[in-house]
Amino acid sequence: MPHEAHHATQILTALLIMFVAAKIAAELFERLNQPAVVGEILAGILIGPQVLNWVSPNELTSALAELGAVFLLFSVGLETVPHALIQASKVALPVAVGGVVLPFALGYGAMYALGYSQPQNLFMGAALVATSVGITARVLKRMNMLQTTSARLILSAAVIDDILGLLVLAIVSSMAKGRADWVHIGTTAAMAVGFTVFMATVGARVVKRAAPRLQTLRIGESFFIAGMAFCLLLAVVSERIGVAGIIGAFLAGMAFAEPSHNTGIHERTNALTEFLVPFFLVNIGLQLQLKTLSDPMTLGLCALITVLAIISKVLGCGGVLWRQGGRVVGQVGVGMVPRGEVGIIVAQVGLNAGILTPQLFAVAVFMAVATTLIAPPFVQRFFRGEPTEPTLEFPVAVEHVGSGEV
Repeated sequence: MPHEAHHATQILTALLIMFVAAKIAAELFERLNQPAVVGEILAGILIGPQVLNWVSPNELTSALAELGAVFLLFSVGLETVPHALIQASKVALPVAVGGVVLPFALGYGAMYALGYSQPQNLFMGAALVATSVGITARVLKRMNMLQTTSARLILSAAVIDDILGLLVLAIVSSMAKGRADWVHIGTTAAMAVGFTVFMATVGARVVKRAAPRLQTLRIGESFFIAGMAFCLLLAVVSERIGVAGIIGAFLAGMAFAEPSHNTGIHERTNALTEFLVPFFLVNIGLQLQLKTLSDPMTLGLCALITVLAIISKVLGCGGVLWRQGGRVVGQVGVGMVPRGEVGIIVAQVGLNAGILTPQLFAVAVFMAVATTLIAPPFVQRFFRGEPTEPTLEFPVAVEHVGSGEV
């Protein structure tokens, strides 16, 4: 068999194993009344290098994982009305700030107390700041809970959290090199905030006006194709600015959420995400290094950092809503817990810069995967029984969050 044909066979076989393993695990966990995402991530651990070694993470699996995350957030954006998200941001800002400050402080403090270097302390703190909204969004979408007040609050806080996390990473990276480039950091912040606000306000209006013309194009599924192109465009722009591509995809989905001409775009997007999202979830499991658990010291640090990662998000994000009761605190707090691929990316930056050792990198990856596995069952538990009727307007004061007012 020619080398090219053999390579193509290997690629297709790997994709087949990833997809089928994910779907089998998802079906099993659904039958056990557990979140499917947990099964799909565990499938990645099972077929990955640490157990069966059927599939290894590579550029292709990473690219498919990125596509899965991008289209998942686009589909979530399709179910999020822009003006409602903007209203939610008034409450989401303190939630996001709490979810950045407390995790960073606890991560940095723990590493400092254990005697690690200043750059290592900074990077581990930055890794705890990250939030992977794709995981929570997947669970809430499966539960048909994206229209609830708490769900929209989580999504809005996650967008702000991503921007703040970007700034934290930029500052930490600069300080690790000896000095912080405040001009670059300020420019990046302005671009990220401006882009997000512009797309959440103006973008939807532009798409709404263009919708009738898009429908007249002679190519098949013209509105859906336009949506896919816009999704990829904003993902690229987001990455260029320095914000995660999934945020651009989410904003693109919001822009296409309101037009009355979007018949069929939800169904077609859902079909696409059902194919691509398993690669995103399996890829997280593929990157867990179980061999690090053989060292008691490393294992202990994994446990400590993971516990701090969970506590800091629950208290930092949900704590500001304590007047609303334990249910709202739990919904928002655990909804912001997963670090997923975002935490892994931060750890990768630290490793590539020569700041994090392989052991500390393994700790950060363990924390990212563990929080991604632990959070979904609690998200499901806290949202079970929540009314699924759309929330037409967001309350503008924290005191009303979770009240169910529309």
